[in-house]
Amino acid sequence: MITKNLRPPVSATLLSPPPRSAKLALRRHFRPPAGQHVFMSKEARQTMTPLSDLERIFDAALTRIDPYKMIVDHVRLQGSRLSVAFEDQRHEVDLTDFDRILVLGAGKASARMARAFEDILGDRISEGLVSVKYGHGEPLSHVRVMEAGHPAPDENGVEAARAMVELARGLTGRTLVLNLVSGGGSALLPCPLVHDDGADSVRLTLSDKQRMTAALFASGADIGEINCVRKHISGVKGGRLLQLMAPATSLNFILSDVVGDRLDTIASGLTSHDETTFAQALGIVEKYGLEKDAPEAVMRALRLGAEGRLPETAKKGDPATMLATNILIGSNQAALLAACDTARGLGYNVAALTCGLTGESREAAKFFYGIASDVRKSGLLVKKPACVIAGGETVVTLRGQGKGGRNQEMALAFLAEMARDELKGRDIHFLSASTDGTDGPTDAAGAFASREVLGEAEAAGLSIDAALRANDSYHFFERIGRLLKTGPTMTNVCDLHMLVVA
Repeated sequence: MITKNLRPPVSATLLSPPPRSAKLALRRHFRPPAGQHVFMSKEARQTMTPLSDLERIFDAALTRIDPYKMIVDHVRLQGSRLSVAFEDQRHEVDLTDFDRILVLGAGKASARMARAFEDILGDRISEGLVSVKYGHGEPLSHVRVMEAGHPAPDENGVEAARAMVELARGLTGRTLVLNLVSGGGSALLPCPLVHDDGADSVRLTLSDKQRMTAALFASGADIGEINCVRKHISGVKGGRLLQLMAPATSLNFILSDVVGDRLDTIASGLTSHDETTFAQALGIVEKYGLEKDAPEAVMRALRLGAEGRLPETAKKGDPATMLATNILIGSNQAALLAACDTARGLGYNVAALTCGLTGESREAAKFFYGIASDVRKSGLLVKKPACVIAGGETVVTLRGQGKGGRNQEMALAFLAEMARDELKGRDIHFLSASTDGTDGPTDAAGAFASREVLGEAEAAGLSIDAALRANDSYHFFERIGRLLKTGPTMTNVCDLHMLVVA
């Protein structure tokens, strides 16, 4: 039984989060306490630059959204009662109502979340499985960790999905499932749709999902559109995992990596009812002209579903969804606010724009450069020294064969605007980076742009326009050493775009 809207316990023992990888710990030399301003002495400030400030601000945001800390700070075990308190979300579970506790999860942050629950519940956990991106695993005692491909799903992901389906089937009402969901879960749990019904039978393959996913990402479709299609060619997404687990009770801890924090979009709605339909999924494929790029089997499945000849995803009111409690533990807003706190502590006047920046990366770069120019000229939005911060997730429509990601593309487009500025970016500094540490299919989180970076590119004989045409932002910034590489951060709440006008 889950009791809601209870006050959290007055006293509880705080658990200390385990250290991250040595590589990450060495890079992160500046760790302000979460929620506190850090005021630098005049002497310390003199040794810092706007670009190093941007890295420190980003680093503080990552510290705030550590999923381990989010769990242990807000989930308490007292006797047999498990209490959960995230802002206005209050829930309590009496563990004596259950014979088994199962931990399941998918996403870049899921192993770290599982570590937190192992530290809280210990041997009370019967078994579990989480599917994470390569390099995002944690050493766990009760929960099996399987690593798989992202953003392109692979056979290891299929194996993880099969194993999770086996664990989810045949559960009873005396089982409590803790589902740990985070960004990347869509790719990390590929379960190709199979439906056996005579002439309406559908049997999709991993290759079908890979081709469809690649076409969607290259088209410029946003993550909500991509996940709508994913849900309708999957056997576990769109609430279907909940249907497999019924009649078990589930508490679902969700770290949002989507703009707007829609539960049916995060990881393609593994634990939520789905508000989209086969007809909408088919419409998205047609909107981007992908009918010829999409596998024939996928198009057939979407058309059959749109005609009502395949079972839809779980909808509101489905009995399985009534057994689930979804808890949003973090989002881009938490990272944005931490970044703002740290920027103020470093002496900047701060303007927080939005957590919902979307659209083409290049257009977003023009928008940011316009703000930078206004701040430099008039201080209308905020006075210098200024730090302007936004969060969200942009897209790139691929036209070239280069290497990069949406944040590197934005930094490169920002640099292009700077090159056209008669002042060549004087006083302007920019960082765009992904909170998961991997921007697109690269090992970089993002990239920096400034007058200094522009000069380095010109000295190296690099062409900004050529790199943009080829979508080759990674190699452009790699040549001059201006990529931001954090390694796996074990978290994911979209991107941060940060501007300093000094």
